Amino acid sequence: MALKIQRVDTWAAPLDDAPGRMATKLRALASAGVNLEMIVARRSPEKPGTGVVFVTPIKGAAAARVAHQAGFRKTVYLHTVRVEGPDKSGETHRLAQALAQEGLSLCGLSASAVNKTFLAHIVLDSEADAAKAVRALRSL
Repeated sequence: MALKIQRVDTWAAPLDDAPGRMATKLRALASAGVNLEMIVARRSPEKPGTGVVFVTPIKGAAAARVAHQAGFRKTVYLHTVRVEGPDKSGETHRLAQALAQEGLSLCGLSASAVNKTFLAHIVLDSEADAAKAVRALRSL
């Protein structure tokens, strides 16, 4: 299995740091049949009592409408590259090394492996950096 590399949009919504707040956000998407591949949530230490949830993908006009109603917005500051491939030892290091050799600094990285497949979402600082990352990763 070769690497599958593509640009994806990341959506974000603010959260109050209280029980059930994330469930409420995600319920709206689930009720509309949105099938999320990646969810990352965290507290915002710079603003106690708040947090943020990031999701991808939101596909289609209907899903985007529901996401907007739930408080999600497509980010303009997170430039995300999705990488899927066979799970093998050192694969994420290989990706990180290829990006480092191109002089790219990562804004964020989320990766996981299930069964024999790994999935990574690599966040870069600009459209240009994301395009450069796609080229570098496709050359692997």
